[in-house]
Amino acid sequence: MISGLCMSSMDWKAVRQMIFSELYSAYYNTVAAVLAAAVSHPLTDSELRRIVGKNAFGESALHILPALKEERWQLIRTDGTTPIRRRPDMPLTMLQRRWLKSIAMDPRIRLFGDLTFDFPEAAPLFRPEDILVFDKYSDGDPYEDETYIANFRLVLDAVRKKYPLHIEMASGKGELLAVRILPERLEYSEKDDKFRLTGKEGHYASTINLGRIISCRPSEEPGKYRREPGPAGQRGRQKRVVFELVDERNALERALMHFAHFRKQAERTADDRYRVTVYYDREDETEMVIRVLSFGPMVRVTEPRRFVGLIKQRLADQKSCGL
Repeated sequence: MISGLCMSSMDWKAVRQMIFSELYSAYYNTVAAVLAAAVSHPLTDSELRRIVGKNAFGESALHILPALKEERWQLIRTDGTTPIRRRPDMPLTMLQRRWLKSIAMDPRIRLFGDLTFDFPEAAPLFRPEDILVFDKYSDGDPYEDETYIANFRLVLDAVRKKYPLHIEMASGKGELLAVRILPERLEYSEKDDKFRLTGKEGHYASTINLGRIISCRPSEEPGKYRREPGPAGQRGRQKRVVFELVDERNALERALMHFAHFRKQAERTADDRYRVTVYYDREDETEMVIRVLSFGPMVRVTEPRRFVGLIKQRLADQKSCGL
């Protein structure tokens, strides 16, 4: 049993990729799609190319198509039929079942539906108490509260289908507010352990913490919302940090993975040095400071000056606490 497990979000993504993507890679999934079609009818060359092009990476298609057509992989005959009689199935391994069972123990998974992974023969790979979370606020959203779950699911549906919501919520001062908003996207802050909704309230951008929503329902009131390119309120809420990175111990690859869900630019300035610009939401500034500091001496922030000051203040605070 894992004890005191301490991993970053980037580590978790790497583990998930190893458990799933490395077993049934693009090759497996592409050939499975080809065989699923060939079981029902002979494939033409154009149909074969279309299926491979849709499911495989560009470079993978260069290897998969010749291997199938030349019968080096004896799965598709020259007439487009297959000796396989049933659609291919790729069952879960015991490791995958244990991973899914562990993920199902995360209360946040219920936000996306009543999903269950019932594998009685598999023990969880890890449990919530095995994970040590550090540098994170402890007052996260109430993920097990039924009202919160219902509100989250409705908000998520509104984001996907683009319809307005009437929301009653508590302000930061505890006052009851009613707003009508056209949802644009849901965001999650690892630092705060909270979800927030961004959207349009009339012609203005608005951000709502889901934990403050008391009730919400689809809005049938008439109203006009001006859609602008990009995420709601991006122009006013977006900030950036620029840092120099020394590519030691695979630092560049780790940084690009670490900031994978942020808009960013990277340019080479020397053999092992890069200038990286990362754009983030202003409400994620504390989290961004922590993320940048996690790279230690391999990263030096150059601008803006305000962010440099935040880095210095954070280091001073850690020193005063003896960290």
